Amino acid sequence: MKAHDRITNPWGARTPYAPGQRWPERVDMYLADGVDEREVQRWVPTASIFHSNGDAMDIAVRDGTMVGVRGRGGDRVNHGRLGPKDLFGWQANRSPDRLTTPLIRRRGRLVETDWDTAMSVIAARTQELLDTRGPGSIGFYTTGQLFLEEYYALTMLARGGIGTNHLDGNTRLCTATAGEALKESFGCDGQPGSYADVDHADVIALYGHNVAETQTVLWSRMLDRLEGADPPALICVDPRSTPVAQAATIHLAPRPGTNLMLMNALLHELIVNDRVDHEYIEAHTVGFAELRKQVAECTPERAAQICDVPAAELREAARLIGTGERVLSTVLQGFYQAHQATAAAVQVNNIHLVRGMLGRPGCGVLQMNGQPTAENTRECGANGDLPGFRNWANDSHVEELARIWNVDAAHIPHYSAPTHLMQIMRFVEDGSIRFLYVSGTNPAVSLPELARIRSVLSQRRLSLVVQDIFLSETAQLADVVLPAATWGEKTGTFTNSDRTVHLSEKAVDPPGAARPDLDIFLDYARRLDLRNADGAPLLPWRTPEEVFEQWKRCSAGRPCDYSGIGYAMLRDRGGIQWPCTEDSPDGTERLYSDGRFRARPDDCENYGRDLITGAPLEPTEYRAMNPEGRAIIKAAQYLPLHEPPCEQYPYALITGRTVYHFHTRTKTGRVPQLQEAAPEVWVEMAAADVRREGWTEGDLVRVRTVRGHVAARLRISGIRPGVVFLPFHYGYWDGPGGNRPKGTDGTAANELTPTEWDPASKQPLFKSGAAALELVRAATRADKSAIAEERAPVGARRGAS
Repeated sequence: MKAHDRITNPWGARTPYAPGQRWPERVDMYLADGVDEREVQRWVPTASIFHSNGDAMDIAVRDGTMVGVRGRGGDRVNHGRLGPKDLFGWQANRSPDRLTTPLIRRRGRLVETDWDTAMSVIAARTQELLDTRGPGSIGFYTTGQLFLEEYYALTMLARGGIGTNHLDGNTRLCTATAGEALKESFGCDGQPGSYADVDHADVIALYGHNVAETQTVLWSRMLDRLEGADPPALICVDPRSTPVAQAATIHLAPRPGTNLMLMNALLHELIVNDRVDHEYIEAHTVGFAELRKQVAECTPERAAQICDVPAAELREAARLIGTGERVLSTVLQGFYQAHQATAAAVQVNNIHLVRGMLGRPGCGVLQMNGQPTAENTRECGANGDLPGFRNWANDSHVEELARIWNVDAAHIPHYSAPTHLMQIMRFVEDGSIRFLYVSGTNPAVSLPELARIRSVLSQRRLSLVVQDIFLSETAQLADVVLPAATWGEKTGTFTNSDRTVHLSEKAVDPPGAARPDLDIFLDYARRLDLRNADGAPLLPWRTPEEVFEQWKRCSAGRPCDYSGIGYAMLRDRGGIQWPCTEDSPDGTERLYSDGRFRARPDDCENYGRDLITGAPLEPTEYRAMNPEGRAIIKAAQYLPLHEPPCEQYPYALITGRTVYHFHTRTKTGRVPQLQEAAPEVWVEMAAADVRREGWTEGDLVRVRTVRGHVAARLRISGIRPGVVFLPFHYGYWDGPGGNRPKGTDGTAANELTPTEWDPASKQPLFKSGAAALELVRAATRADKSAIAEERAPVGARRGAS
């Protein structure tokens, strides 16, 4: 395969198929230049770590080195296909600037040290703070890219050992609303649908989900259905003219901040036209009467005024959804990172509840994840939950977890909800958290209002530990940097967006003295001498498989039940969907096929929140509302955006991703094919806006908000007028020790975004600010030529208005 082919066409060749047929296999492969397939000595099984699809693949190894990858044709997720980041991203492992030895700050500079010194310093500072300030002075912020075993060990260390409530993952930025929306509707986390629903659906609705760029292989599956016999209708909700929008039957491009009104209008149309399943609603749900009341005035005409979408198109979308026999819905950041995020995502669930479309082939909802192992952070409690989808406000759940860990239940903090990331940063800012351990993520680029974040992380009173594979922008601020092994250099499991568990095997050794994250966490626990109630080591394991076996015990009987899964089974069969038990030894394709939910008051993961204020419901309120544990149809009122465009800042600013990069480019920025495809930040505008400003494509413009400014090349795309888009990947990294000179224009979109989060999910709102633009420098001929050669944004309709 030629590398250029999968840059210009990220989705590869079409293999059309008809509804109900099996998606045909197509095995993709890429080997390094000069490597022949016959020279590969071992193919080591794994899955993608660059997105939440979890594409199964094998790593090619020659002479102890990674030399390529190929898709695994028999796996249920991708049937052999790989996307651009899958095909090329492995090369980041071989980058010459990998961290290979611990670093410690001496006289203001990071210098090399040994593992014993680094870990002794970390453990000593932790113990000092525990002795003087207590566990509330310790915080942990992890990633969405570790393995299940590592999240579980970290959670047990932090919550069961140290006893801090301050643990969250950067999945707070991508998947917190997914988890919260599922809990609000079904009483518990866990995706109801399956990727195989694409094979059966006659309507596919994508809400704020640019699947073409965020999950390229899943889009390939959808494209193959669209090109086969009897294709599904496709509905896209997105203010940009993405490849999904261009393929859609109906493209609704709402004004940013109005998603909830749009959803209420769709539900209004379903109800007034009696396109609801009254029998299902009566037997399996609570709350329908309140929904009907809430959306009664949300007519397409009213929504058209607020959302600025044609009423006729709203009606047609509702007709397709309301008359489809098999409807599949997916949701992602266009809803999750926007105003009234959880409230809008919950309305997608409501569509499936009022239509009775759950648990059957083609009938499902997927509240998607953004990060590759985001599902595991939620399952293992490495975010704002307890392990096994347990309810922190249910004493019996905490006591059960304490028995499994063999610790005193009082030692597991449950006096309030686990601290979410945005509050953790506030606690660091005010000085109550004095030690922050960051593993596998880069908040100095990925969090909102970066000037504030840099100031917070640079405080002298804060002890900052960063565990990563490169000297990221965040690592450059750290007091201690720990070199970690990564995917392909260690063994463990991870779970994708439709609950499919894969085993990723170690293929090669990590560089230098880098160590697996699990080994580092276990070393840290030993140095703190964390022990259980019997005086034995709290984290006694030596191998990932030992951790997995205890996780099986922790998850048994809970919704995310792994008790029937083992390493040997995963090696033999590939991906398996949880729950997998003695009663369902082959895994479970879809949840709630019997109309029974994990929502009983003694079983649910939480008692829900007010979608407007975020106030948690009391257990007594929940019991009165839902004593039988039915699905919850939860209504919400639309409220205007907090920071709308104004005379001084006339544009709505949204941020997002490109197909060629992942997170903050820590890895993909070091991959030649991906970096060459999208080498620098750009700003998208509608052609009508560009003409009015008197600019041209390729001009360098400055994007300003009240929080900061970014300089970016101008691109014309099919985005709706009045809206500008910036990809968020581009930090100020410029090689080891690189930094952005103070006072110059930034390149990171999050220089501009507000410190604001959804009241229910606590997910930051990266699509809610107002911006102004000004010309910095007109494009030269070379600028225009470079813009023409670059590939991003994929599929944008040049010159569209």
